[in-house]
Amino acid sequence: MTPDRRYPRTARVGELLREIVADELEHLSGADDRLELLTVTHVSVEPDLRHASVLFSSMSEAADEALSEVRPRLQAAIARQGRLKRTPQLSFAVDPAVTSGARVEEILRDIGGEDGTAREP
Repeated sequence: MTPDRRYPRTARVGELLREIVADELEHLSGADDRLELLTVTHVSVEPDLRHASVLFSSMSEAADEALSEVRPRLQAAIARQGRLKRTPQLSFAVDPAVTSGARVEEILRDIGGEDGTAREP
């Protein structure tokens, strides 16, 4: 079976990492409340596979700190399950699309009023 060239290797590795990280975080969330209600939205991997950026959304303000603490454990899970030549160094960032979407919803609520009717200018 030959790899599909229309789906680049970095995208395939990114999706694999997203699945592994999300699954591992689901197991860890029972031990750390800061990881509850955290969603891994996207993982982008550099072409040399040395670094991967994990985008997430969370209801917890302390999720970023918690992710930094469990990063070695997440990388160990990737090394164990990913079967990659090298394990990418993970970095974490809040997904800007989620915050932008929340801002758009806020603007639409302001325009439409609280009860859904249009407000007078």
